[in-house]
Amino acid sequence: MTGRSARVERATKETSIVVELDLDGTGQVDAQTGVGFFDHMLCALGRHGLMDLTVRADGDVDVDAHHTVEDTGIVIGQALARALGDKRGVTRFGSSLLPMDEALVLAAVDLSGRGQLHWDVDLPFGMVGAFDTQLAKEFFIALATNAGATLHVRELAGENAHHVIEASFKAVGRALRQACEPDPRMAGQLPTTKGAL
Repeated sequence: MTGRSARVERATKETSIVVELDLDGTGQVDAQTGVGFFDHMLCALGRHGLMDLTVRADGDVDVDAHHTVEDTGIVIGQALARALGDKRGVTRFGSSLLPMDEALVLAAVDLSGRGQLHWDVDLPFGMVGAFDTQLAKEFFIALATNAGATLHVRELAGENAHHVIEASFKAVGRALRQACEPDPRMAGQLPTTKGAL
């Protein structure tokens, strides 16, 4: 299983985004979105997912960060789907229970081909830097939908919004890493009884 990488570009009247992703990397991330906290979260996602990730996003952050965050999720999701190809030989399922100080977040992923997010994270409305706390959910909706992954993210404990959001990105990264890992016992087979994912 080689060459599990992708480059995806997307341009709209609101954003211009380029993502390069390598699923078999070492967690090297270079994210420049114009939203500092979001860059920090993308670094956490890639580092804990052991995927090399380069993100260049030029968006209308003078309005707010919404379009930049959501569209980046779209493009990373598309890159994940492209890098996975037909998903032969992957583990398919992954999960992570991740603590960060008082926060505890569970993430579970199924590379099912049916993109959907199930979000049970109680974040107070507010800002972390220039990042609206509601944008965490928007990012993961876009990521899951475009990656064709069923993604569950659940907050089991937490008070500090920064900690809960960061624990979510780290947990999703680790769950994706597990799901995308080649399974040597699959020997290039599809991890499904249906014949297609």
